[in-house]
Amino acid sequence: MQKLTRLLLFCCFALSWAGADAQDHALTRPMPDSWKYSEGAEQTLPSHDSWWRRFNDPVLDSLISMGEDANFDLITAYHRMEAASRRMTAARADYYPNIGLSAGYTRERLDGANSNRWSLGATAGWQIDVFGKVTAAVKQSKAGYQASRAEWIGAMVSMAGDIAATYMQLRVWQAELAVAQRHAVVQDSITALVEARFDCGLAAKPQLAQARAQAHSIKATIPQLQTSIATAVSSIALLTGRYPSELEDMLLPQKPLPDYRQIVQTGVPSELLRRRPDILAAEYQLAAAAAAVGIAKKDFLPTLTLEGTVGVAAPEPGDMFSKSGFYYSVAPTLSWTIFDGFARSANVAAARQEMEQQIASYNSTVINAYNEVGNALVKYRNCLKLIDEYDMATSNAREFLLLSLDLYTRGLSPYSDVATAQQDLLSYNNSLIVARGDALSSLVSLYEALGGGFQQ
Repeated sequence: MQKLTRLLLFCCFALSWAGADAQDHALTRPMPDSWKYSEGAEQTLPSHDSWWRRFNDPVLDSLISMGEDANFDLITAYHRMEAASRRMTAARADYYPNIGLSAGYTRERLDGANSNRWSLGATAGWQIDVFGKVTAAVKQSKAGYQASRAEWIGAMVSMAGDIAATYMQLRVWQAELAVAQRHAVVQDSITALVEARFDCGLAAKPQLAQARAQAHSIKATIPQLQTSIATAVSSIALLTGRYPSELEDMLLPQKPLPDYRQIVQTGVPSELLRRRPDILAAEYQLAAAAAAVGIAKKDFLPTLTLEGTVGVAAPEPGDMFSKSGFYYSVAPTLSWTIFDGFARSANVAAARQEMEQQIASYNSTVINAYNEVGNALVKYRNCLKLIDEYDMATSNAREFLLLSLDLYTRGLSPYSDVATAQQDLLSYNNSLIVARGDALSSLVSLYEALGGGFQQ
Protein backbone atom coordinates (compact mmCIF):
# COMPACT_ATOMS: atom_id res chain seq x y z
CA MET A 1 0.00 0.00 0.00
CA GLN A 2 2.84 2.40 0.82
CA LYS A 3 4.44 1.63 -2.53
CA LEU A 4 1.17 2.45 -4.30
CA THR A 5 0.91 5.73 -2.37
CA ARG A 6 4.47 6.71 -3.30
CA LEU A 7 3.74 5.83 -6.91
CA LEU A 8 0.65 8.02 -6.95
CA LEU A 9 2.59 10.92 -5.42
CA PHE A 10 5.25 10.56 -8.09
CA CYS A 11 2.55 10.56 -10.75
CA CYS A 12 1.14 13.80 -9.36
CA PHE A 13 4.61 15.30 -9.63
CA ALA A 14 4.86 14.09 -13.21
CA LEU A 15 1.47 15.56 -13.91
CA SER A 16 2.75 19.01 -13.04
CA TRP A 17 5.29 18.60 -15.86
CA ALA A 18 3.34 16.70 -18.44
CA GLY A 19 -0.28 17.69 -17.87
CA ALA A 20 -0.17 21.39 -18.52
CA ASP A 21 -2.15 22.31 -21.54
CA ALA A 22 -0.72 24.57 -24.18
CA GLN A 23 -1.20 28.24 -23.48
CA ASP A 24 -3.56 30.32 -25.54
CA HIS A 25 -1.82 32.08 -28.39
CA ALA A 26 -2.74 35.61 -29.37
CA LEU A 27 -2.24 37.28 -32.69
CA THR A 28 1.35 37.71 -33.72
CA ARG A 29 0.54 41.40 -34.23
CA PRO A 30 -2.38 43.51 -32.99
CA MET A 31 -5.29 44.40 -35.24
CA PRO A 32 -5.33 48.00 -36.55
CA ASP A 33 -7.62 50.44 -34.78
CA SER A 34 -9.47 51.37 -37.96
CA TRP A 35 -9.88 50.39 -41.60
CA LYS A 36 -7.51 51.80 -44.14
CA TYR A 37 -10.41 52.77 -46.37
CA SER A 38 -13.35 53.89 -44.24
CA GLU A 39 -14.72 56.84 -46.24
CA GLY A 40 -18.51 56.59 -46.48
CA ALA A 41 -18.72 53.92 -43.79
CA GLU A 42 -19.79 54.08 -40.16
CA GLN A 43 -17.48 52.76 -37.48
CA THR A 44 -20.41 51.59 -35.36
CA LEU A 45 -20.90 47.92 -34.63
CA PRO A 46 -22.77 46.17 -37.46
CA SER A 47 -25.94 44.47 -36.35
CA HIS A 48 -26.51 40.76 -36.82
CA ASP A 49 -29.29 41.23 -39.32
CA SER A 50 -30.20 39.86 -42.69
CA TRP A 51 -28.04 42.27 -44.68
CA TRP A 52 -29.50 41.25 -48.03
CA ARG A 53 -32.86 42.75 -47.02
CA ARG A 54 -31.26 46.19 -47.29
CA PHE A 55 -31.44 45.81 -51.06
CA ASN A 56 -35.24 45.78 -50.75
CA ASP A 57 -35.58 42.99 -53.30
CA PRO A 58 -38.21 40.34 -52.43
CA VAL A 59 -36.84 37.99 -55.11
CA LEU A 60 -33.38 38.01 -53.52
CA ASP A 61 -34.96 37.44 -50.09
CA SER A 62 -36.83 34.40 -51.41
CA LEU A 63 -33.74 32.95 -53.08
CA ILE A 64 -31.66 33.12 -49.90
CA SER A 65 -34.51 31.54 -47.93
CA MET A 66 -34.50 28.70 -50.48
CA GLY A 67 -30.75 28.36 -50.07
CA GLU A 68 -31.06 28.11 -46.29
CA ASP A 69 -33.41 25.16 -46.77
CA ALA A 70 -31.80 23.27 -49.64
CA ASN A 71 -28.23 24.42 -50.39
CA PHE A 72 -26.17 21.24 -50.62
CA ASP A 73 -22.97 22.73 -49.18
CA LEU A 74 -24.99 24.01 -46.24
CA ILE A 75 -26.60 20.61 -45.70
CA THR A 76 -23.17 18.95 -45.82
CA ALA A 77 -21.79 21.40 -43.26
CA TYR A 78 -24.80 20.80 -41.01
CA HIS A 79 -24.31 17.04 -40.98
CA ARG A 80 -20.59 17.55 -40.34
CA MET A 81 -21.52 19.67 -37.31
CA GLU A 82 -23.98 17.04 -36.07
CA ALA A 83 -21.33 14.33 -36.41
CA ALA A 84 -18.94 16.45 -34.33
CA SER A 85 -21.67 16.86 -31.71
CA ARG A 86 -22.04 13.08 -31.47
CA ARG A 87 -18.27 12.67 -31.13
CA MET A 88 -18.34 15.13 -28.24
CA THR A 89 -21.05 13.04 -26.57
CA ALA A 90 -18.96 9.91 -27.11
CA ALA A 91 -15.91 11.57 -25.51
CA ARG A 92 -17.95 12.54 -22.44
CA ALA A 93 -19.05 8.91 -22.06
CA ASP A 94 -15.53 8.06 -20.85
CA TYR A 95 -16.37 9.78 -17.57
CA TYR A 96 -18.68 6.87 -16.75
CA PRO A 97 -18.06 3.16 -16.18
CA ASN A 98 -18.75 0.46 -18.74
CA ILE A 99 -21.24 -2.11 -17.50
CA GLY A 100 -21.93 -5.45 -19.13
CA LEU A 101 -23.65 -8.76 -18.54
CA SER A 102 -22.20 -12.21 -18.95
CA ALA A 103 -23.52 -15.74 -18.86
CA GLY A 104 -21.61 -18.93 -19.41
CA TYR A 105 -21.28 -22.67 -19.08
CA THR A 106 -18.03 -24.54 -18.51
CA ARG A 107 -17.49 -28.31 -18.53
CA GLU A 108 -14.05 -29.58 -17.61
CA ARG A 109 -12.36 -32.80 -16.49
CA LEU A 110 -9.98 -32.53 -13.59
CA ASP A 111 -8.34 -35.40 -11.67
CA GLY A 112 -10.38 -37.94 -13.58
CA ALA A 113 -13.69 -36.33 -12.72
CA ASN A 114 -16.04 -34.21 -14.80
CA SER A 115 -17.39 -30.95 -13.45
CA ASN A 116 -19.90 -28.37 -14.64
CA ARG A 117 -20.07 -24.65 -13.92
CA TRP A 118 -22.97 -22.38 -14.75
CA SER A 119 -22.51 -18.67 -14.25
CA LEU A 120 -24.45 -15.42 -14.56
CA GLY A 121 -23.03 -12.04 -13.65
CA ALA A 122 -22.35 -8.40 -14.34
CA THR A 123 -19.02 -6.76 -15.09
CA ALA A 124 -17.98 -3.13 -14.76
CA GLY A 125 -14.87 -1.27 -15.83
CA TRP A 126 -14.01 2.33 -15.04
CA GLN A 127 -10.97 4.33 -16.07
CA ILE A 128 -10.72 6.90 -13.30
CA ASP A 129 -9.72 10.29 -14.69
CA VAL A 130 -7.09 10.98 -12.02
CA PHE A 131 -4.73 12.78 -14.38
CA GLY A 132 -7.26 14.56 -16.58
CA LYS A 133 -6.74 12.61 -19.82
CA VAL A 134 -10.48 12.16 -20.33
CA THR A 135 -11.08 15.83 -19.55
CA ALA A 136 -8.49 16.83 -22.15
CA ALA A 137 -10.14 14.58 -24.74
CA VAL A 138 -13.52 16.15 -23.96
CA LYS A 139 -12.02 19.62 -24.41
CA GLN A 140 -10.62 18.56 -27.76
CA SER A 141 -13.94 17.15 -28.97
CA LYS A 142 -15.80 20.24 -27.75
CA ALA A 143 -13.40 22.52 -29.63
CA GLY A 144 -13.87 20.34 -32.71
CA TYR A 145 -17.63 20.69 -32.43
CA GLN A 146 -17.39 24.48 -32.01
CA ALA A 147 -15.11 24.65 -35.05
CA SER A 148 -17.58 22.64 -37.15
CA ARG A 149 -20.44 24.85 -35.96
CA ALA A 150 -18.50 27.94 -37.00
CA GLU A 151 -17.86 26.28 -40.37
CA TRP A 152 -21.61 25.66 -40.69
CA ILE A 153 -22.29 29.33 -40.03
CA GLY A 154 -19.54 30.16 -42.52
CA ALA A 155 -21.30 27.99 -45.09
CA MET A 156 -24.47 30.05 -44.54
CA VAL A 157 -22.49 33.26 -45.01
CA SER A 158 -20.92 31.95 -48.22
CA MET A 159 -24.27 30.67 -49.47
CA ALA A 160 -25.97 34.03 -48.98
CA GLY A 161 -23.03 35.88 -50.53
CA ASP A 162 -22.85 33.55 -53.56
CA ILE A 163 -26.59 33.79 -54.22
CA ALA A 164 -26.59 37.58 -53.86
CA ALA A 165 -23.51 38.04 -56.07
CA THR A 166 -24.89 35.77 -58.80
CA TYR A 167 -28.28 37.46 -58.59
CA MET A 168 -26.69 40.89 -59.01
CA GLN A 169 -24.77 39.65 -62.03
CA LEU A 170 -27.99 38.27 -63.49
CA ARG A 171 -29.67 41.67 -63.17
CA VAL A 172 -26.59 43.34 -64.74
CA TRP A 173 -26.77 41.08 -67.79
CA GLN A 174 -30.51 41.63 -68.06
CA ALA A 175 -29.95 45.40 -67.98
CA GLU A 176 -27.26 45.08 -70.65
CA LEU A 177 -29.67 43.00 -72.74
CA ALA A 178 -32.33 45.71 -72.45
CA VAL A 179 -29.78 48.33 -73.52
CA ALA A 180 -28.68 46.21 -76.48
CA GLN A 181 -32.30 45.69 -77.56
CA ARG A 182 -33.05 49.42 -77.33
CA HIS A 183 -29.92 50.32 -79.27
CA ALA A 184 -30.79 47.69 -81.88
CA VAL A 185 -34.17 49.38 -82.41
CA VAL A 186 -32.50 52.80 -82.61
CA GLN A 187 -29.86 51.54 -85.01
CA ASP A 188 -32.54 49.98 -87.22
CA SER A 189 -34.20 53.40 -87.40
CA ILE A 190 -30.87 55.05 -88.22
CA THR A 191 -30.19 52.41 -90.88
CA ALA A 192 -33.63 53.06 -92.37
CA LEU A 193 -32.80 56.77 -92.46
CA VAL A 194 -29.51 56.07 -94.28
CA GLU A 195 -31.29 53.76 -96.73
CA ALA A 196 -33.82 56.51 -97.49
CA ARG A 197 -31.07 59.01 -98.07
CA PHE A 198 -29.21 56.47 -100.23
CA ASP A 199 -32.31 55.94 -102.37
CA CYS A 200 -32.50 59.71 -102.86
CA GLY A 201 -28.85 59.92 -103.76
CA LEU A 202 -27.97 61.81 -100.59
CA ALA A 203 -25.83 59.07 -99.00
CA ALA A 204 -22.99 57.00 -100.34
CA LYS A 205 -23.05 53.21 -100.36
CA PRO A 206 -20.19 52.94 -97.77
CA GLN A 207 -22.38 54.87 -95.32
CA LEU A 208 -25.22 52.40 -95.85
CA ALA A 209 -22.86 49.44 -95.43
CA GLN A 210 -21.50 50.95 -92.22
CA ALA A 211 -24.99 51.50 -90.79
CA ARG A 212 -26.05 47.94 -91.60
CA ALA A 213 -22.82 46.50 -90.14
CA GLN A 214 -23.35 48.47 -86.96
CA ALA A 215 -26.92 47.17 -86.66
CA HIS A 216 -25.75 43.56 -87.00
CA SER A 217 -22.93 44.16 -84.51
CA ILE A 218 -25.36 45.38 -81.87
CA LYS A 219 -27.76 42.49 -82.50
CA ALA A 220 -24.87 40.00 -82.22
CA THR A 221 -24.47 40.86 -78.53
CA ILE A 222 -28.06 39.83 -77.75
CA PRO A 223 -27.64 36.00 -77.95
CA GLN A 224 -24.39 36.26 -75.97
CA LEU A 225 -26.20 38.08 -73.18
CA GLN A 226 -29.10 35.62 -73.32
CA THR A 227 -26.61 32.78 -72.83
CA SER A 228 -25.07 34.55 -69.85
CA ILE A 229 -28.53 35.07 -68.34
CA ALA A 230 -29.38 31.37 -68.72
CA THR A 231 -26.06 30.45 -67.11
CA ALA A 232 -26.76 32.76 -64.16
CA VAL A 233 -30.20 31.19 -63.66
CA SER A 234 -28.59 27.73 -63.62
CA SER A 235 -26.00 28.87 -61.08
CA ILE A 236 -28.67 30.29 -58.79
CA ALA A 237 -30.69 27.09 -59.16
CA LEU A 238 -27.69 25.04 -58.06
CA LEU A 239 -27.12 27.31 -55.04
CA THR A 240 -30.77 26.94 -53.99
CA GLY A 241 -30.94 23.19 -54.60
CA ARG A 242 -33.42 23.44 -57.47
CA TYR A 243 -33.66 22.93 -61.19
CA PRO A 244 -33.41 26.02 -63.43
CA SER A 245 -36.94 25.54 -64.77
CA GLU A 246 -38.30 26.01 -61.23
CA LEU A 247 -36.82 29.53 -61.04
CA GLU A 248 -37.41 30.88 -64.55
CA ASP A 249 -40.74 32.51 -63.70
CA MET A 250 -39.06 34.25 -60.79
CA LEU A 251 -35.79 35.29 -62.43
CA LEU A 252 -36.36 35.84 -66.14
CA PRO A 253 -38.67 38.89 -65.88
CA GLN A 254 -36.34 41.86 -65.89
CA LYS A 255 -36.16 43.99 -62.76
CA PRO A 256 -34.13 47.14 -62.09
CA LEU A 257 -30.84 46.84 -60.26
CA PRO A 258 -31.19 47.06 -56.46
CA ASP A 259 -30.10 50.14 -54.57
CA TYR A 260 -26.33 50.36 -54.62
CA ARG A 261 -25.86 53.50 -52.45
CA GLN A 262 -25.85 52.42 -48.81
CA ILE A 263 -24.23 53.52 -45.59
CA VAL A 264 -22.40 50.46 -44.31
CA GLN A 265 -21.75 49.83 -40.64
CA THR A 266 -18.27 48.37 -40.61
CA GLY A 267 -17.43 48.46 -36.92
CA VAL A 268 -13.76 48.28 -35.96
CA PRO A 269 -11.29 45.63 -37.19
CA SER A 270 -11.02 43.85 -33.84
CA GLU A 271 -14.74 43.00 -34.00
CA LEU A 272 -13.98 40.62 -36.85
CA LEU A 273 -12.53 38.25 -34.24
CA ARG A 274 -16.00 37.47 -32.94
CA ARG A 275 -18.06 38.06 -36.10
CA ARG A 276 -16.22 36.14 -38.81
CA PRO A 277 -17.10 32.42 -38.84
CA ASP A 278 -13.79 31.47 -40.46
CA ILE A 279 -11.85 33.24 -37.69
CA LEU A 280 -13.93 31.52 -35.01
CA ALA A 281 -13.40 28.16 -36.74
CA ALA A 282 -9.64 28.75 -36.88
CA GLU A 283 -9.66 29.72 -33.20
CA TYR A 284 -11.49 26.53 -32.18
CA GLN A 285 -9.23 24.41 -34.39
CA LEU A 286 -6.29 25.95 -32.56
CA ALA A 287 -7.93 25.08 -29.24
CA ALA A 288 -8.40 21.49 -30.41
CA ALA A 289 -4.74 21.30 -31.43
CA ALA A 290 -3.67 22.66 -28.03
CA ALA A 291 -5.83 20.04 -26.32
CA ALA A 292 -4.18 17.36 -28.46
CA VAL A 293 -0.80 18.45 -27.06
CA GLY A 294 -2.16 17.96 -23.56
CA ILE A 295 -3.49 14.52 -24.43
CA ALA A 296 -0.14 13.49 -25.90
CA LYS A 297 1.64 14.65 -22.73
CA LYS A 298 -0.73 12.71 -20.50
CA ASP A 299 0.25 9.49 -22.26
CA PHE A 300 3.42 9.64 -20.12
CA LEU A 301 1.28 9.18 -16.99
CA PRO A 302 -0.14 5.95 -15.60
CA THR A 303 -3.68 4.75 -16.08
CA LEU A 304 -5.83 3.84 -13.09
CA THR A 305 -8.72 1.50 -13.80
CA LEU A 306 -11.23 -0.10 -11.51
CA GLU A 307 -12.78 -3.37 -12.60
CA GLY A 308 -15.40 -5.36 -10.77
CA THR A 309 -17.52 -8.45 -11.22
CA VAL A 310 -20.61 -9.66 -9.36
CA GLY A 311 -22.72 -12.71 -10.10
CA VAL A 312 -23.74 -16.24 -9.28
CA ALA A 313 -22.19 -19.58 -10.25
CA ALA A 314 -22.86 -23.23 -9.44
CA PRO A 315 -22.41 -26.72 -10.90
CA GLU A 316 -26.14 -26.90 -11.60
CA PRO A 317 -28.44 -24.13 -12.87
CA GLY A 318 -30.85 -24.61 -10.00
CA ASP A 319 -28.11 -23.97 -7.44
CA MET A 320 -26.88 -20.67 -8.89
CA PHE A 321 -29.13 -18.50 -6.75
CA SER A 322 -28.25 -20.18 -3.50
CA LYS A 323 -26.21 -18.31 -0.94
CA SER A 324 -23.10 -20.29 -1.74
CA GLY A 325 -23.36 -19.45 -5.45
CA PHE A 326 -22.84 -15.68 -5.00
CA TYR A 327 -19.44 -14.22 -5.87
CA TYR A 328 -17.85 -10.81 -6.48
CA SER A 329 -14.46 -9.34 -7.22
CA VAL A 330 -12.91 -5.84 -7.19
CA ALA A 331 -9.65 -5.21 -9.03
CA PRO A 332 -8.06 -1.74 -9.09
CA THR A 333 -5.22 -1.63 -11.59
CA LEU A 334 -2.47 0.91 -12.09
CA SER A 335 -0.66 0.54 -15.40
CA TRP A 336 2.26 2.66 -16.53
CA THR A 337 4.30 2.38 -19.69
CA ILE A 338 7.92 3.12 -18.82
CA PHE A 339 9.51 2.83 -22.25
CA ASP A 340 7.93 2.66 -25.72
CA GLY A 341 10.81 3.41 -28.05
CA PHE A 342 10.22 7.19 -27.74
CA ALA A 343 6.85 6.94 -29.48
CA ARG A 344 5.14 9.19 -26.94
CA SER A 345 7.86 11.82 -27.22
CA ALA A 346 7.40 11.80 -30.99
CA ASN A 347 3.63 12.11 -30.56
CA VAL A 348 4.06 15.16 -28.32
CA ALA A 349 6.45 16.76 -30.81
CA ALA A 350 4.04 16.06 -33.67
CA ALA A 351 1.12 17.52 -31.71
CA ARG A 352 3.18 20.66 -31.00
CA GLN A 353 3.95 21.06 -34.70
CA GLU A 354 0.27 20.69 -35.57
CA MET A 355 -0.53 23.34 -32.97
CA GLU A 356 2.05 25.69 -34.48
CA GLN A 357 0.46 25.03 -37.86
CA GLN A 358 -2.93 26.05 -36.48
CA ILE A 359 -1.41 29.20 -34.97
CA ALA A 360 -0.09 30.21 -38.39
CA SER A 361 -3.43 29.35 -39.99
CA TYR A 362 -5.29 31.44 -37.41
CA ASN A 363 -3.10 34.48 -37.96
CA SER A 364 -3.37 34.09 -41.71
CA THR A 365 -7.16 33.91 -41.46
CA VAL A 366 -7.31 37.10 -39.37
CA ILE A 367 -5.06 39.12 -41.67
CA ASN A 368 -6.91 37.84 -44.74
CA ALA A 369 -10.23 38.90 -43.17
CA TYR A 370 -8.92 42.41 -42.55
CA ASN A 371 -7.68 42.67 -46.14
CA GLU A 372 -11.00 41.42 -47.53
CA VAL A 373 -12.88 44.18 -45.73
CA GLY A 374 -10.37 46.79 -46.85
CA ASN A 375 -10.49 45.64 -50.47
CA ALA A 376 -14.29 45.65 -50.51
CA LEU A 377 -14.38 49.14 -48.99
CA VAL A 378 -12.00 50.67 -51.51
CA LYS A 379 -13.69 48.91 -54.42
CA TYR A 380 -17.14 50.10 -53.30
CA ARG A 381 -15.93 53.67 -52.84
CA ASN A 382 -14.29 53.75 -56.26
CA CYS A 383 -17.32 52.13 -57.91
CA LEU A 384 -19.50 54.99 -56.68
CA LYS A 385 -17.05 57.46 -58.23
CA LEU A 386 -17.11 55.53 -61.50
CA ILE A 387 -20.91 55.55 -61.53
CA ASP A 388 -20.97 59.34 -61.24
CA GLU A 389 -18.46 59.74 -64.08
CA TYR A 390 -20.18 57.23 -66.39
CA ASP A 391 -23.53 58.84 -65.63
CA MET A 392 -22.23 62.18 -66.91
CA ALA A 393 -20.52 60.52 -69.88
CA THR A 394 -23.76 58.72 -70.83
CA SER A 395 -25.74 61.95 -70.65
CA ASN A 396 -23.22 63.74 -72.89
CA ALA A 397 -23.07 60.82 -75.33
CA ARG A 398 -26.87 60.83 -75.64
CA GLU A 399 -26.82 64.56 -76.39
CA PHE A 400 -24.02 64.05 -78.94
CA LEU A 401 -26.03 61.34 -80.72
CA LEU A 402 -29.10 63.55 -81.01
CA LEU A 403 -27.06 66.45 -82.36
CA SER A 404 -25.20 64.20 -84.81
CA LEU A 405 -28.46 62.76 -86.12
CA ASP A 406 -29.93 66.22 -86.58
CA LEU A 407 -26.88 67.48 -88.42
CA TYR A 408 -26.68 64.33 -90.56
CA THR A 409 -30.36 64.57 -91.47
CA ARG A 410 -29.80 68.12 -92.66
CA GLY A 411 -26.68 67.07 -94.55
CA LEU A 412 -24.37 69.12 -92.36
CA SER A 413 -22.19 66.29 -90.98
CA PRO A 414 -20.97 62.86 -92.17
CA TYR A 415 -22.56 59.61 -91.07
CA SER A 416 -19.34 58.65 -89.29
CA ASP A 417 -20.27 61.13 -86.55
CA VAL A 418 -23.59 59.35 -86.04
CA ALA A 419 -21.91 55.95 -85.98
CA THR A 420 -19.35 57.14 -83.45
CA ALA A 421 -22.02 58.74 -81.26
CA GLN A 422 -24.17 55.59 -81.32
CA GLN A 423 -21.22 53.38 -80.42
CA ASP A 424 -20.12 55.72 -77.64
CA LEU A 425 -23.59 55.84 -76.14
CA LEU A 426 -23.86 52.05 -76.17
CA SER A 427 -20.42 51.72 -74.59
CA TYR A 428 -21.14 54.27 -71.84
CA ASN A 429 -24.53 52.75 -71.11
CA ASN A 430 -22.93 49.34 -70.63
CA SER A 431 -20.07 50.78 -68.57
CA LEU A 432 -22.60 52.52 -66.31
CA ILE A 433 -24.51 49.27 -65.79
CA VAL A 434 -21.30 47.34 -65.10
CA ALA A 435 -20.17 49.98 -62.59
CA ARG A 436 -23.52 49.75 -60.78
CA GLY A 437 -23.19 45.95 -60.78
CA ASP A 438 -19.64 46.20 -59.44
CA ALA A 439 -20.88 48.49 -56.66
CA LEU A 440 -23.51 45.91 -55.72
CA SER A 441 -20.95 43.11 -55.92
CA SER A 442 -18.52 45.01 -53.68
CA LEU A 443 -21.36 45.66 -51.22
CA VAL A 444 -22.12 41.93 -51.10
CA SER A 445 -18.41 41.19 -50.60
CA LEU A 446 -18.22 43.81 -47.85
CA TYR A 447 -21.22 42.43 -45.95
CA GLU A 448 -19.80 38.92 -46.32
CA ALA A 449 -16.33 40.05 -45.19
CA LEU A 450 -17.83 41.67 -42.08
CA GLY A 451 -19.26 38.37 -40.91
CA GLY A 452 -22.40 37.90 -42.93
CA GLY A 453 -25.00 38.92 -40.36
CA PHE A 454 -25.65 35.43 -38.99
CA GLN A 455 -25.81 34.90 -35.24
CA GLN A 456 -22.75 33.13 -33.86
